[in-house]
Amino acid sequence: MRSIWKGAISFGLVTIPVKLYSATDVKDVSFHQVHRADGGRIRFKRVCSIDGEEVPFSDIAKGYELGTGEVVMLGDEDFADLPLRTSRSIDVLTFVPLDQVDPMYFERSYYLEPETAGTKPYVLLREALEQSGRVALVKVALRQRETLAALRVRDGVFVLETMLWPDEIRTPDFAFLDEEVPVRPQELAMAVSLIETLAGDFDPMAYTDDYRSALQELIEAKIAGRDVVAPAEPTQTGGAVVDLMAALRASVEAARGGRSDASPAPSQPASAPGTASKRGKAKTAAAPRGARATPATAGESPRKAAPTRKVSAKKTAKRTSTRRSA
Repeated sequence: MRSIWKGAISFGLVTIPVKLYSATDVKDVSFHQVHRADGGRIRFKRVCSIDGEEVPFSDIAKGYELGTGEVVMLGDEDFADLPLRTSRSIDVLTFVPLDQVDPMYFERSYYLEPETAGTKPYVLLREALEQSGRVALVKVALRQRETLAALRVRDGVFVLETMLWPDEIRTPDFAFLDEEVPVRPQELAMAVSLIETLAGDFDPMAYTDDYRSALQELIEAKIAGRDVVAPAEPTQTGGAVVDLMAALRASVEAARGGRSDASPAPSQPASAPGTASKRGKAKTAAAPRGARATPATAGESPRKAAPTRKVSAKKTAKRTSTRRSA
């Protein structure tokens, strides 16, 4: 990795020189705009909207447009005169519990590596921060923009999470928030049961970017000149949900079935007896026994049993007639 910024963590009277690295690497497949006829790259020119002439980068300034359409021009010298006390420092403001910081505030993640002279104070602050169970709220200036950030520990390394300012978070203003939407206790209990059925520990390695993999296979197939086979589309269920309770119950049963199929021990039942509903138990027990099924699940069981009794009666009559004639 290559450092993109150098500065220092200011913690009281302690200064810890550090290097900043990007903690994430987006793996998205990138494309160029090309000419369909010959594959040539499409280039964009910086053209002035007034005289139509191409403008060299050295003649380009930043402009702030007013409501009247007028433009206030700002050059590099204007930005250089702005006071940025945190241009080369990460100033610790306070220490707060992590669960009090809404994840919506987080923007980007960076690793902080100590310079050789700052290794000991770096480790000292890291150990103290981990023991406190808190994160440090800091101010830092990156790319000529001062931002709020959170300083936390991950795998023994400081992670700087740049944050949005409070006025950059939109307030949700939706009509349904003012409505009284009734929720039945049975529906709530079934929804909670569905959550518990699908509950588990977070394992990021269990998830993959299937779209990116398919896109990469498509590109490789194009290179090799092979035919591309489109993957099967997942089944979509359209239409409005008529019975929410039935949909929830079906979701719980499907989730339990999926967990059972994925289990390495096939002898285990598909549903846990301790968490299944009474109606779910009746369906499970009735499946192999058509004669004892309830009317809701028996279906055609009585009609299937009737022909068997008629055949038995005919056989008995035939045997009796044969014996008498003999």
